[in-house]
Amino acid sequence: MKPIISPSLLSANFNELAKEIEMINQSEADWFHLDIMDGIFVPNISFGFPIISHVKKLAKKPLDVHLMIVEPDKYISEFKKVGADILVVHYEACTHLHRTVQSIKLEGMQAGVSLNPHTSVDLLEDILPDLDLVLLMSVNPGFGGQEFIENTYSKIEKLRAMSNKKNPNLIIEIDGGVDASNTKRLIDKGANALVAGSFVFKSENPTKMISDLKNVNF
Repeated sequence: MKPIISPSLLSANFNELAKEIEMINQSEADWFHLDIMDGIFVPNISFGFPIISHVKKLAKKPLDVHLMIVEPDKYISEFKKVGADILVVHYEACTHLHRTVQSIKLEGMQAGVSLNPHTSVDLLEDILPDLDLVLLMSVNPGFGGQEFIENTYSKIEKLRAMSNKKNPNLIIEIDGGVDASNTKRLIDKGANALVAGSFVFKSENPTKMISDLKNVNF
């Protein structure tokens, strides 16, 4: 199967946000990736509910919302209200992860958990059957345009082996430093969803870059 491509709006031109959204609508992308940062969990602040609501009105594809925030439980129902279809929380930010995941599902969203580069996939063993998606950070979260961390490949392999036993339908999503040079290897190792920001939006032909990622193994 071709990978799921989820362009990250963090790298979009916000002066022409409607145009950027329509480009994704017309492209081979599958999802919109929205990075929500609070300046506490990560050293950056991005955007909040009004922007998500605006994107939802124009988007014709699901919203893949990645929360890089502390205390995500406080806002789960609000993210549903503004249009999140997939809600991803960080393992490192959740004291009661099972409760958080169940709260996301009760709101009718798909539930995902993200791991920072230093966090072992082994820590997800008990929660894995309850998840729709695991997002592996392949850069340190907070800023776009960073260099890909090579250890990600071994984490993908290990996580895919775990999921084959406990949750064969698990989506493994990779976020950070994804481009044409590593896409094939990421998929071969077991990833099936890719977040791309700078590689898409900073290119001369974003639609072609999305197509290249989508069809790299085909």
